[in-house]
Amino acid sequence: MAQPLRILAFAGSARRESLNRKLLVVAVQAVRDAGGQVNVIDLNQLEMPLYHGDQEDQTGMPPNATRLAELIRTHDGLLIASPEYNTFPTPLLKNAIDWCSRADENPFEGRVAAVVSASPGAFGGISSLRHVRHLLLHLGCHVVPSFAVLPRAGEAFDANGVLKDARAMKSVQKVAAGLLSLALKLRA
Repeated sequence: MAQPLRILAFAGSARRESLNRKLLVVAVQAVRDAGGQVNVIDLNQLEMPLYHGDQEDQTGMPPNATRLAELIRTHDGLLIASPEYNTFPTPLLKNAIDWCSRADENPFEGRVAAVVSASPGAFGGISSLRHVRHLLLHLGCHVVPSFAVLPRAGEAFDANGVLKDARAMKSVQKVAAGLLSLALKLRA
């Protein structure tokens, strides 16, 4: 019997009550329901200094960047919830990606990645999502064509964290299925 697909999931938000963390919980469950094994990490627990080339030259990669790069390398795919700050990804997410891209072996090369985004605004974080997808493609990921954005996310969840809108849930499920399908094709 084949090993289940291993997916590493994280949100690019530092906030405890982040809308993107809530969306990630929904997306993680959708991947699990579709048969994937998901490991969720909190980027807050992997503190890294702001990327600086001189610092890298002097001290190398920070231990948490090395740890994150290894986690990425040992999973079949990535599930990322990307918040939006002024139409761009958060500094937390971009910094983590920047440090990992400096590993001796590019951990992103050949990985499958899916991106979701939530925002209290009308566009659901689509601008950030597009930037992150482009960055991941540049780093060698196979990015799942489908994606999920959740506009007006502050009103999108019920008291139990369940998405109220069936269409939004269907979008998340499509991302989950696409992530596992593409990862399975690349594993073969």
